[in-house]
Amino acid sequence: MAITDAGENRAWELLAGISPTVVCARSGAAIDAASGDYRLGSFGQLFTVHPGERRIASLAAEGAALLERHGDLLRLALLWYLVKATGDQPSGALVNPARLPGGDLFARGTHVLPLDALAAAYASRPKPFLAAGAALAGRPVPYGDAAVELPALPKVPVTLILWSADDEFPARADLLFDASAPRHLPTDVLWAVAMLSVQLLS
Repeated sequence: MAITDAGENRAWELLAGISPTVVCARSGAAIDAASGDYRLGSFGQLFTVHPGERRIASLAAEGAALLERHGDLLRLALLWYLVKATGDQPSGALVNPARLPGGDLFARGTHVLPLDALAAAYASRPKPFLAAGAALAGRPVPYGDAAVELPALPKVPVTLILWSADDEFPARADLLFDASAPRHLPTDVLWAVAMLSVQLLS
């Protein structure tokens, strides 16, 4: 499944064929019984997914801005999460995306995450790094010189770690998923979630 309009359209089709009760039980989303619209949190914002209109919206200005700037990645992530999420909870074990099934995708061409640029932006500034994470409803976690766990989706947290520059080494940034992530999203959509996380934090 490529990250294209076709991938988004396929997700809408699949979502229409799944019982809303099942979708909510697996994903942690809520549903408006009257309208049939799903409500799903991502990066601290609440989004409304309208299956009948094939439309995703946010009433908050911040959420609307995310859709405006990063709509392609965000819509794909939200939709495929509603389709594919399972009842499994995050395991607490972290894994490099390259070690996921099909994770070689993360090492190919334009799919390489711009972690070097993220590290350069916060090279010796761990506090602003944490502040940027907090603005996305992230919480600090004890890795590297600064690290934040972002609530990309209810069962798909993303951990970003900053290693500050020093006299010997340049700054470095790493991105890790919970080991359960492939149970909730295909690898190419996990790439979309990872890219979105880096872009939002940069």
